[in-house]
Amino acid sequence: MAALFLPCAQGVEELLLAEVQRIGQQQPAAESRQHKSRPAELEAQATRGGVWVQGDEAMAMRLNLQSRLAQRVLWPLIDAPYRDEHDLYDMARHVPWGKWLTPSHTLRVDVSAQRSPLRSLNFCALRIKDAICDTLRDSTGERPSVDIRQPDLPVALFAGPDHATLYVDTSGEPLFKRGWREFKGEAPLKETLAAAMLAAAGWQGRSEDGPLLDPCCGAGTIAIEAAQMACGIAPGSQRHFSFERQLPFQPHLAAWREMKREAQAQVHAPAVAVFAGDVSFRMTDFAQRNAQLAGVQDAIEFKSADALQRLPPAAQGTMLINPPYGERMEAKGTGSAQSRPGYDRHAPQPRPARQQFEADASSSEFFSALAAHWKSHYDQWTAWLLSPDMKLPHALRLKESRRVPMWNGGIECRLFRFDITARGSPAGDAGGIVPTPHAR
Repeated sequence: MAALFLPCAQGVEELLLAEVQRIGQQQPAAESRQHKSRPAELEAQATRGGVWVQGDEAMAMRLNLQSRLAQRVLWPLIDAPYRDEHDLYDMARHVPWGKWLTPSHTLRVDVSAQRSPLRSLNFCALRIKDAICDTLRDSTGERPSVDIRQPDLPVALFAGPDHATLYVDTSGEPLFKRGWREFKGEAPLKETLAAAMLAAAGWQGRSEDGPLLDPCCGAGTIAIEAAQMACGIAPGSQRHFSFERQLPFQPHLAAWREMKREAQAQVHAPAVAVFAGDVSFRMTDFAQRNAQLAGVQDAIEFKSADALQRLPPAAQGTMLINPPYGERMEAKGTGSAQSRPGYDRHAPQPRPARQQFEADASSSEFFSALAAHWKSHYDQWTAWLLSPDMKLPHALRLKESRRVPMWNGGIECRLFRFDITARGSPAGDAGGIVPTPHAR
């Protein structure tokens, strides 16, 4: 058993803890045959930046397969005080690396630090790599090679002010890479963030959760995550993991194959409807092709439509929105994000200009019109919007009932909840539209 560490985005720790506990309560047949008894309750604890969980190889494999919120599944090797790179080299030399790889395997070392005295993280990574290679050369006469793209053994060092910890990364590529995304569009939302939004909204793909709508779906990340949940599709079922090539997991690969077969057997018809679309025909087409690659093309009803005109697909439901900008905010066929200053087709994160909604006339007009459309047509719906603009409720002239801190990459955001009541309802003459002169 080891104290596995699952890092996650800041603000997602408690959501990840709840997910880990749910995963721990599910015991596939492959594991029950190996373990005659197991603790009734999984030992897990949330901490800043992630969750610690007691587990073995089977648990590490299952977390990689099933977790939608974790960024990676890390296996701790050693923790020790340090002052400089020489101490880190000595620490790494105490790890029995021969249990994890042979000279025919490849490796990569990644280093992250917080308030650390280290002067060069690159030099630190080099010293850890030297320690691994020197250890294997001493025992076998040979040393492994480095592969910075797809190593057999990714090693992660986390250096604090005076303590450092070495981990083996059992995931390889980060877990937000589900294996289905081919068409990205501009500023794609990470799958782990979409899953965190769904978790914060309490939407788990059950029939009692009601339909889900993303009217500004972009490349379809939110809708696809929701549809996979509604169909019982494990998020890691379409990709490979580095543990499949690591020595401690070799005796467990038969159990791993059985685990994947059992996960596939759990896939079912969608328990609840998912609707999505975008004002841009191009983005809706991207989303449909991604949904096909993710195996949920029949679980999502796509429709190219302006969010300011689209009528609700059901009497009640949940909207989950990463608000649009640029081309996706224009009328059909007239938008041109490429003509706007700061446009970057390959930007992995939303442009910083999105933080200045109040200074953008088109944004202000869009949100004002969106709120008016909601109060006219979306009575009894709940809307959740992710935004870096803390004054978004003021722009919408809606009073939020919740705001959940979340980070979109390096951008601090809030996930706002709005409970919509129609014009003329008992909630008041404003129909749920409440002026908010200042944000909290």
